[in-house]
Amino acid sequence: MAKRKWMIGLIVLFAIFGYVAVRFLSSTFAVERLVQQLESGQDTERHQSLKHIVLIAQELDNPFWRTVEQGAKEAAAQFGMNIEYAGPIRINPSEQMKLLSKAIASKPDAILTQGIDEPQYNELVSKAIEQGIPIVTVDSDAPSSKRLAYIGTDNQAAGVQMGQLVVRDSAHQGKIGVILGSEHADNQQMRLEGFRTIIEQTPGFEIVAVQSSNISRIEAARQAELMLSEHPDIRTMIGFSAWDAVGIVEGLQALHKSGVTVFGFDDVEATQRAIARGDIAASLVQQPKDIGFEAVSVLHRIFEHNPYPNTHYTGTKVLDKR
Repeated sequence: MAKRKWMIGLIVLFAIFGYVAVRFLSSTFAVERLVQQLESGQDTERHQSLKHIVLIAQELDNPFWRTVEQGAKEAAAQFGMNIEYAGPIRINPSEQMKLLSKAIASKPDAILTQGIDEPQYNELVSKAIEQGIPIVTVDSDAPSSKRLAYIGTDNQAAGVQMGQLVVRDSAHQGKIGVILGSEHADNQQMRLEGFRTIIEQTPGFEIVAVQSSNISRIEAARQAELMLSEHPDIRTMIGFSAWDAVGIVEGLQALHKSGVTVFGFDDVEATQRAIARGDIAASLVQQPKDIGFEAVSVLHRIFEHNPYPNTHYTGTKVLDKR
């Protein structure tokens, strides 16, 4: 009988212990869930408190624009902003304007976008400004629009610098062929304009052909071949967008053409390798990371109602084998 009572007591004790343990674990899990909910709510609140900035690239996976994005995100982390990056798969101004219209409809806190010299673009910028959405142009300006600021290279000055580089370092005087990334892009035309001012005042040099690659390495090679077929006495070739010089080199190789000095723009990896091999004499390099960082910094000033520059030019440097 005593043994049976002892067993019942033990069972009751285990039951009480089990109940307490279940209550303890239940309470612990509830606390953990509450903490997770609070943390999740804080994360959501923090995310919602970040300024939403849309950055519209000229071409989604172009190395230049990805570096602009990198600089913008570094500044955004510093100033409490969130960068949404978008752009057409291939260069397409109409698609850029569609993306701009879509961005305006999403009502972000601000938009960073390349300037486009089109009436429709100016209308979209005006629409954004009227809705209280600041627009800052990067890489290429749109001074006739109501954009608040431009951040990027002084493209006309870059063209002048390229002209000075060619006159100083070209292995030959004589005829020059130029390939632009786009004949419709304002920044490309400004580079060409600056370049012309130096070449036209320098005896022994003459621009005989200007073509467009649509910022395509393959098209740059094709245009180089066509240009040299028409002007076989070209002695210097210039590429004014990132893939042009590499394409020019490939066009020269396809024609087994030597004795042509090539100059490029920007520093994609293929350009760096071509400079190391001596296929490209030099390249004028922009600072896309600085462009992205400074653009977001200007937006921070705008949000804080502090003075900001209407135009902020970022630098360039010469990349060569030396």
